[in-house]
Amino acid sequence: MSKPELDMLFDSNCAEGLLSWFDINKRSMPWRDSKDPYAIWISEIMLQQTRVDQALPFYNRFMSVFPSVQYLAAASTQQVLKQWEGLGYYSRARNIHKTAQLVLENYAGLIPKDYKELLSLPGIGPYTAAAIASIAFGLEYAVMDGNVIRTVTRFCGIEQDTRKIGTRKMVQQEVDQWIKGQPPADFNQAMMELGAMICTPIRPSCKSCPLASKCIAYRTTKTDQIPYTSKKTKRPHQAISVAIILNDKEEVLIAQRPLDTMLGGLWEFPGGKQENDETSLQALHREIKEELGIEICIIEDFMSLNHTYSHFTITLSAYLCVLKPTETLQIPSAKASDQIKWVSIQDLENYPFPKANKTLTIALMKQFA
Repeated sequence: MSKPELDMLFDSNCAEGLLSWFDINKRSMPWRDSKDPYAIWISEIMLQQTRVDQALPFYNRFMSVFPSVQYLAAASTQQVLKQWEGLGYYSRARNIHKTAQLVLENYAGLIPKDYKELLSLPGIGPYTAAAIASIAFGLEYAVMDGNVIRTVTRFCGIEQDTRKIGTRKMVQQEVDQWIKGQPPADFNQAMMELGAMICTPIRPSCKSCPLASKCIAYRTTKTDQIPYTSKKTKRPHQAISVAIILNDKEEVLIAQRPLDTMLGGLWEFPGGKQENDETSLQALHREIKEELGIEICIIEDFMSLNHTYSHFTITLSAYLCVLKPTETLQIPSAKASDQIKWVSIQDLENYPFPKANKTLTIALMKQFA
């Protein structure tokens, strides 16, 4: 279908039907009826790679601790990471902390209205900038998330690979046209809500869709073929060995990851990746020597668990250990981390950990309760 024909598909009747549907069917969310750009910004960052039902308790917890830009800017990185704990993608938390400080320094604590200025802030890309600009400030910037991409490609019958930049540009061009003359906040939220509730990836509820009469995928029975998304490459797998090192005070040694690395600023049990032809225990002894400059004795296997990150998977094997007795006193040093600490087992809950390590801390606290 040519571009002029596509532009004629979505008309004023479509827009009216979409907005009427949204007005009746929109879900209640704490940020939805707010025009507070801070609340909208935090919610949109959390909703990246996270479903609404999963994000909601984190949002409520975060906003209760940091109810404004000023509170967030004044917090330490550790406090922010702790409140973000469990959401994953921790660079998002570090970026909102940096942005809060920049907003306080450069914009008198007021999130800027200008789209380009929003884009200049850490962690705010085209989608988030469009969401803030449209929902908080009523500016005509169309958002494009996974829900919108799915809805638009089906409506327009776009069968190209949605992983391709050209396809995404095509979708953006369409919604940029559709939003003109519409109330920006309601239009963008309606598009996202339609994709989340009606135009779902599997078994969309087409008969309840306000756009069904003109939807090409529905009319040609191609909703199971559109959108087309090429397969991801298989995630690599890593075997990780970590040591839960105990001292005679029932304290455990934890290490803080460097800020410029994945999961930066979070705490973890020391250890690392198993190399080729290494056993889990061989990897553990080598990593502890390299990271802490010490040798350990293993008391027992503690736990093994699997975890999935966005680009790889791991099997994490944890062992209860103690420092190896030697003629000279062994003092661990932070050779590969920002800092290390001996902390009581019950005090572990006060430190932000990645999810897999968090599982270990919970099990550890139960065992030593």
